[in-house]
This record gives sequence, structure tokens and C-alpha cells, in this order.
Amino acid sequence: MLGFKKLSLLLTAGLMNFSATAFAAYGLNMPVGVSPLSASMHHLHMTMLWVCIGIGIIVFGIMTYAIIKHRKSKGHQAANFHENTHVEIIWTVIPFIILIVMAIPATKTLIEMNDTKAADLTIKVTGYRWYWHYDYLDEALDFFSHPSTTQEEINNLVAKDEHYNLAVDQHLVVPINKKIRFAFTSNDVIHAWWVPQLGVKKDAVPGFITESWTIIKEPGIYRGQCAELCGAGHAYMPIVVEAKTQADYETWLVEQKTPKNPS
Repeated sequence: MLGFKKLSLLLTAGLMNFSATAFAAYGLNMPVGVSPLSASMHHLHMTMLWVCIGIGIIVFGIMTYAIIKHRKSKGHQAANFHENTHVEIIWTVIPFIILIVMAIPATKTLIEMNDTKAADLTIKVTGYRWYWHYDYLDEALDFFSHPSTTQEEINNLVAKDEHYNLAVDQHLVVPINKKIRFAFTSNDVIHAWWVPQLGVKKDAVPGFITESWTIIKEPGIYRGQCAELCGAGHAYMPIVVEAKTQADYETWLVEQKTPKNPS
């Protein structure tokens, strides 16, 4: 009985401490995003959704009509047959045609997702437990990006920041309207670099290089998280991408490459 009480208290405390910020980005649909790739994914998602809705309406509509119209209380008797060749051909051919039609835009989007050619900038992203390392291969610049959420916030000793668990000490800064190629790997376990608004979600696997790309159309700050169960600190492994105009990006590059005077 004591064990049950302790479990109840722990569960209650956990529910009470569950941050309201967890619902801040809640939505019933995937975001359109700020890149051509994310827009393509959203369009494909909506196309498939409406196809599935249409199929559901037709199938369940016919089922509902048949059940109501031919119910036993109206004197209908169940048909006594084992198969109907014409019906079997129809319900095989129609789904086959639907799958082919759906495969065309899906294949187009998949090819687009993997087309990393002609990139203007290449950034190597390495996952660590539990932070990220960014290496600008064309600029001889690299740095680590650590979570900036404090332990006091996590333990509810102070008020939680607006971007609780989604803030880092150094942003990944990139220019807008440039094709950015990402090369992902990991130093320890499998991680996944995921920023929904950029349309990028890719595993970072030790000993392997995986690739993705994006073109950000609007300046701003875009947040994501590790999307792979990588250990005890998985929930505290955020990503922050800051998109700047070309002029501001070049200014930032100069600042990063300028040696800092020791304090």
C-alpha cells in the first residue's frame, strides 16, 4: 500500500510539473515551413490526407448504405455465394491505380529531398550526448552548441523561460535564399537533427555521413530538437537555427573569425 501511495504522489507531482510550454507548439497539422522542401512535404502530406479522406468517405459511405438499406429487419436475406470475379478484379485494380497516382508526387518529393547538388554552403553537423557541433566546411569555422536551459528551470526552482528546452548558447547561423547542404554524423550514439519549419529531419549515425539540404526564404529563428532516443539527456538536446540576410550573415562570419581579446 505504501508503494502505491508513493507511486501516486510521484505521478501527481510529475503531472503538476509538466510544463505548459510543452503545448506551446501543439497543432493538428504539420507546419508549412519556410523552405521549398518543407512546402513540398506539406503539399504531399495534404494531398495524401485528402485522398485518404475521400477513400474513407466512399468506403464507409457504401458500407453504411448497404448496412441500412439491406438490414434483416427490412426482410433482406444474406446472399449465399463464395466469390465474384468481377468484384475481386475491381477492388484489386482500383487500389492499384490509386497507389500509382499517389506514388508519382511522393517519388518527386523524395527525389527533391535527396538532391544536395549545387549547394552554396556546406555545414557538417555532429551529434554528441547531448549537444551539437557545427563545422562550416567552406568557411574554416566551427563551434559547439550546448543547451542553455538551466538545471534550476528543469527542477522547477525558477520560472521557466519562454523557450524552455528549446534554447542554446550558440545558434547555427545561416544565410537566407542560399542552398545549404548538411552533412550529418555522430560522435557516440544515433541522434536525429530535426527542425520542422526547415523540412529537415535526418539521422546522425556514428561512422556514417547522411545528407540533407534546405533553402530558408525568411529571416528568423527556427527551433528543433533531437528526434532520436539517444539517452538520458535526449529531452534536453535542442537545435536553434538563425537565418540572416546575406549582409548580416557576412558580418556575423567576420565577427566569429575575429580573435577574441582575452579578458
